[in-house]
Amino acid sequence: MATDKPRLPDDAMSGLFAKAVEYMVDAGQRSVLFLDVMRQRGDQYREHVAQTAPHVLSYAAELVIDGRTLEQPVNYALVRIVPPKGTEIDLERRPFIVVDPRAGHGPGIGGFKADSEIGVAMKAGHPCYFIGFLPDPMPGQTIERVARAEAIFIEKVIERHPEADGKPCVIGNCQAGWAMMILASLRPELFGPVIVAGAPLAYWAGVHGKNPMRYSGGLLGGSWLTALTSDLGAGKFDGAWLVKNFESQNPSNTLWTKQYNVYSKVDTEADRYLEFERWWGGHVNLNAEEIQFIVDELFIGNNLAAGRITMSDGTAVDLRNIRSPIVVFCSKGDNVTPPQQALHWILDLYADVDEIRAYGQTIVYTVHESIGHLGIFVSGGVAKKEHAEFSSNIDLIDVLPPGLYEATFEARGAGTMNDDLAAGQWVMRCEARTLDDIRAMGGNSPEDERRFETAKRVSEMNLKAYQTYVQPWVRSMVTPQMAERMRNRHPLRTQYENFSSQNPVMAGLQNAADKVRQERKPAAADNPFLAFQEMMSRQIVSSLDQWRDSQEALSEAMFLTIYDSPALQAAVGVDRQAAPSRRREMDPKHRQLLQTRIAELKSKIGSGGIREAGIRALLYVGSARGMMDERSLEALRRLRQDDVATRITLAEFKMLVREQFFMLLLDREAALAAIPKLLPENTDERRRVFAAIHEVLSASAEISGEVAKRLKQVAGLFGLDGPDASNVRTFDPQTRAS
Repeated sequence: MATDKPRLPDDAMSGLFAKAVEYMVDAGQRSVLFLDVMRQRGDQYREHVAQTAPHVLSYAAELVIDGRTLEQPVNYALVRIVPPKGTEIDLERRPFIVVDPRAGHGPGIGGFKADSEIGVAMKAGHPCYFIGFLPDPMPGQTIERVARAEAIFIEKVIERHPEADGKPCVIGNCQAGWAMMILASLRPELFGPVIVAGAPLAYWAGVHGKNPMRYSGGLLGGSWLTALTSDLGAGKFDGAWLVKNFESQNPSNTLWTKQYNVYSKVDTEADRYLEFERWWGGHVNLNAEEIQFIVDELFIGNNLAAGRITMSDGTAVDLRNIRSPIVVFCSKGDNVTPPQQALHWILDLYADVDEIRAYGQTIVYTVHESIGHLGIFVSGGVAKKEHAEFSSNIDLIDVLPPGLYEATFEARGAGTMNDDLAAGQWVMRCEARTLDDIRAMGGNSPEDERRFETAKRVSEMNLKAYQTYVQPWVRSMVTPQMAERMRNRHPLRTQYENFSSQNPVMAGLQNAADKVRQERKPAAADNPFLAFQEMMSRQIVSSLDQWRDSQEALSEAMFLTIYDSPALQAAVGVDRQAAPSRRREMDPKHRQLLQTRIAELKSKIGSGGIREAGIRALLYVGSARGMMDERSLEALRRLRQDDVATRITLAEFKMLVREQFFMLLLDREAALAAIPKLLPENTDERRRVFAAIHEVLSASAEISGEVAKRLKQVAGLFGLDGPDASNVRTFDPQTRAS
């Protein structure tokens, strides 16, 4: 006996059919609108590359120096950012200089929207400058020549701001980060704090299973392929290849997510997508000498922290020469510059924090939990938080005593103590750290170091063979015209060209898109076919991610196996028995200077007056917390504003803090014992300074525990035991508002 199969009621069937029709209409309209966005992207690309100086800055700019006019010309330029209407700039605040990366893309990403590095710096009242570049390098341009030009640019900014309370703060994004570090080591007198965002400085560093990009040089046999690419470009390296490398790190985003996000949200996402693509598609070129330096000396050679890079005049690049605070901003979500590559140069240069202090260096780092590489200097959320706090509190960073710190951020709320002393929506504090905190992030084993050293030597041999046997033949075959044609046919360029209005198939799309916008009928959010579409998208992303993960695992396994071969290591001269280390010992000359400086500071422990005594006491008590909070510095700044008669410049204050800090470090007992001798006889004056110390300490947290114990000890040194110690003004921020 036959039974009827269960089936949906007629009204349910008709409802599902209606949903299907609704979805098909929506999908068809979105397809037309998506193709029109691709057409706009292509037209935008053509307009952008046709400009003489293409950039994506959203601010007006005034040319200050054109690098092409210098004695040694470069394709870089210094411009002043014109503040938008309503933005107040304080000319007494140090200027900010933002330097964008020349790593395949054009300039301007550091200021392509209001919530950007430039935007938040101007909002904090700082004059802003920008160092950008043109698409093509000048003949004979090298990395060293660019560095010399950028030094001229910074000198010009300093000359234009003689009244500024501090040297310029320079922000170097990605490639520009290591470039600024090199320059700061060669010309330390030019720099205020240096902020390096997403900048690789220790190129071999990483952990297994997470950082595959560091293996690519070894798997390609070294930098011979870089030289070949430059030769095929008639002496120029096409930056589109660098962009292609970035894209290959995230195939699901490159091949699917980026475009699908526009297709699925075409009514709202088009403008944002086109804005970013204007930068992403603006490829620039490098001279062969520039890219060869980058690959040989940095990415494969890893010579920067090791001090093996030498300028044409014989000067060695030593990052320990940098005297300004260094702020390192990195992220666990960055697969291009993971935290290890951003921070492990510190382990290469210093044995411990005391050695960092011995060089007078202040290093501050912050590690974001999830943001990707571009997000470090592109994301509006990051700009509003980390970059805004760096801009607002750059003076705090500048006056920190030498050492290693981590910048942490706490959301500002109703319960925040003395919240009027904090700028923005976050409270920044710098907490003391040790090298073990960096080691805890993971890194290479001795075996890994030998593998990378082997890959480096193989690269040198292959490059020499290419230069000897192949390069002359390639160079004789390639003409500038041939190279230009090959550049124009690069896949990343043709994808823009093919969808532009120059393509006859796309020419009539605009009218169709306009008609669709007039008749737009988006599907309801609860349409089941939209849910199915999202499910399919997630499956595609998952499949591409799995493919990427398998390829990365295979690449890592191949690299580790090939370059761990005893035969290969022996052939290139790598000793498997030696413990590899790039850490450099302190130079004997610096050690001698250090001993002289130590003797000088010890001899000055009993010298000075009430200012020295106050700073010394404040540092002694405050060091019990192991951190410096922005509210404490703001309280100190307001006290300095009130004290007009004895006010000193920020540079003088910084020097005073450093000297008193080192005195406490060298001989705490003697430094504390000398405090009463530095104080005046006037008890009211002593009480005034002690009250100021109390105010600064109480600005960020309650005084308790070891801090309270030390403060009581200082009260005794000030001769304010008993009633005098308790009879001090408590901090009332309302009375100190500036």
